[in-house]
Amino acid sequence: MNETFLIDTHSHVDMIEGKTIDDIIANAFTCGVQKIIVPCAYPKDVDKIFELVNKYENLYGLLGVHPSEVKDWDDNLIDKIKEYSKSNKIVGIGEIGLDYYWDKSFIDLQKDVFIKQIKLANELNLPISIHDREAHKDTFDILKEYNKNSKIIMHCFSGSVEFARECLKEGWYLAIGGVVTFKNAVKMKDVAIDVPLDRLLLETDAPYLTPVPYRGKENEPAYVKFVAEEIAKLRGISYEEVALKTSENAQLIFNF
Repeated sequence: MNETFLIDTHSHVDMIEGKTIDDIIANAFTCGVQKIIVPCAYPKDVDKIFELVNKYENLYGLLGVHPSEVKDWDDNLIDKIKEYSKSNKIVGIGEIGLDYYWDKSFIDLQKDVFIKQIKLANELNLPISIHDREAHKDTFDILKEYNKNSKIIMHCFSGSVEFARECLKEGWYLAIGGVVTFKNAVKMKDVAIDVPLDRLLLETDAPYLTPVPYRGKENEPAYVKFVAEEIAKLRGISYEEVALKTSENAQLIFNF
């Protein structure tokens, strides 16, 4: 195994259809990916994610409800997540936030559940993985008002350099995935160059947003290496430096 290793900080390995979990982990390991963080999206999946990450040494979990799924939110989930978070395999709350892309008909409910989960993360002193799609201002404002002590990861960051700098001023981290490898993703490439290395995380968001050269196929954690390679190329630094620093950041945030 290489001394330089990678951490995929956001990967829905439970949603990858073409491979078994064992194969996914083996492929990742071959590409130098030593740890994979699996977020929760649906209320019904809280138990599944908890059981999955406790079954595999290299998997860690985030528990929470995605903004698009908050119609199925139940306040009883708070106690369940508190109980599961006693395990050192649960390393954060996520993915939570706001999504105005798919459906704007229940924005108030999205905000309400987002705030509840921020408060839960604060109580548990766990980091938060943020889903923010076409909702930059509201996401930013709610985090500024309600987050007290949790480290913030802007998962699959999609904003401008200017918005990135505002997030960095708050002490937040930016996670970059496969989009940075897309030829026309100029804004994302600019962010990847601008963000300080000590605030950068790598992710795949598998099975989505597959990087070049596998764009159009199902994503998996092994492909996070292409994200690291692209960022290194854009910044004019070594792949090893990107891998080392982003892995250090992940270990610091998620307290492995």
